[in-house]
Amino acid sequence: MDIHSFLTTHQLPSSYAETAQKWFIPLCKQLLKHQEGATKPFIVGINGSQGSGKSTLTSFIESFLSSVHNKQVVSLSIDDFYYDQSQRNALAIKVHPLLATRGVPGTHDVTLALNTLRSLAKGTRTSLPRFNKATDNPFPKEQWPVIESSPDFIILEGWCVGAPPQASGELKRPVNHLEEVEDPLSIWRSFVNTELAGDYQTLFDKIDYRIMLKAPSFDCVYQWRLEQEHKLAQKALKDSDGVMSDEEVANFVQHYQRITEHALAHLPEKCDTVFYLDETRTITKQDVKR
Repeated sequence: MDIHSFLTTHQLPSSYAETAQKWFIPLCKQLLKHQEGATKPFIVGINGSQGSGKSTLTSFIESFLSSVHNKQVVSLSIDDFYYDQSQRNALAIKVHPLLATRGVPGTHDVTLALNTLRSLAKGTRTSLPRFNKATDNPFPKEQWPVIESSPDFIILEGWCVGAPPQASGELKRPVNHLEEVEDPLSIWRSFVNTELAGDYQTLFDKIDYRIMLKAPSFDCVYQWRLEQEHKLAQKALKDSDGVMSDEEVANFVQHYQRITEHALAHLPEKCDTVFYLDETRTITKQDVKR
């Protein structure tokens, strides 16, 4: 694997190579051990709050397994399955205006995600959905990459991947200004929680190995998400309509606070490997269960 090329492509500091050597290459070897002898794609789930580095970790695992071990790896993000703007606007009219904003459970096409996994497992020709955050809509289908055979690994990453729903009693108290002002009757968060408790759990149950990049707290998420948006703005060039200002990011992250905090509290015990991050996203320790 050409680590220098990887660092350049992902705009990473040279210290990431040491992180990969210490934490991520052993993780890949662990995944290879579990996948050995598998007769179907081995599905790896990666959870991390926004800006935690899960997309980069996904790319590293894919690059390492494919270039060093000649494995076929398909990477998917839960973000790839967002409904388009018109579908979310319909939900906003029918259920609650906050559903116009992409991200929370209920704004993804979970049926498409399940069908995609099913098709990959069968080894039939499969188009991999891709979402353009800069335009806030899926890329045209003719631009989706196509996989012709069953891969060895499928990686599914996302901020809510693996997250469990809350008990209904936990939904009553708003966790931030957005919920207090824009969802005073708990309609939005109840809908989101019900969605998370439904087909999302069916999707997450298909994961064979769960990884979490655990933020120290939700307070870090705004700053991390801001850095992510600035990178997106640099790449977006002409298609920059969907890129958010700093103020919009501050409001945006409040949509995810409830589930992120719930996942930080309860997901580690359900994961096979947890990497604990500090405020600078440096891994301070890991917990490997298998």
